[in-house]
Amino acid sequence: MPRVAFTTFAILKKPYGDPEVQEFDDLTPPTFEEAEGSPGFLARAKEDPGQSHITNFDRDWGEWGKFEVPRFYTGGRTDDTDSRASTLSLWADLESVFAFVYSGIHRSTLSRRHEWFLKPEWPSYAAWWVADDTIPTWEDACGRLEHLHDHGPTPTSFTLRKPFGPDGTPTKLRGPAARPGTDG
Repeated sequence: MPRVAFTTFAILKKPYGDPEVQEFDDLTPPTFEEAEGSPGFLARAKEDPGQSHITNFDRDWGEWGKFEVPRFYTGGRTDDTDSRASTLSLWADLESVFAFVYSGIHRSTLSRRHEWFLKPEWPSYAAWWVADDTIPTWEDACGRLEHLHDHGPTPTSFTLRKPFGPDGTPTKLRGPAARPGTDG
């Protein structure tokens, strides 16, 4: 059964550690914890333990591949200059992704994104289908974000507002995903 790969990407107004974005950084661990306990959640990219002293760019992400960022990111790559926020995860279905994104801690954080992030001129997330034995890589995620930016929603990379099914045909989510303005 195919699974949904889901990636998010944003650029903070200030690098990590700056008081202006600290509240977002503080909300990240409980948000990850909530995601991991959500129905339909399968896995997310995590660095190997004991690597908190090095940047995401230098950490070992195991089968998720070398950490990459899409071409939209022009910020720094050191602990003092890193200003990107990105995730990569696997889900059982689109409805599960939608339910997590628009509920709980994530929803409240999402509603405050303008406080912490630059206004994006790029997609802030992308979804795509993968085979049940596939782990998406950071490189895949960047390619999907860039494809979505360049071509709009297609079976290759799409949004929750304009999703495609595993067979490549346009579909609708059973939940409230079709509501205008819920694209985050």
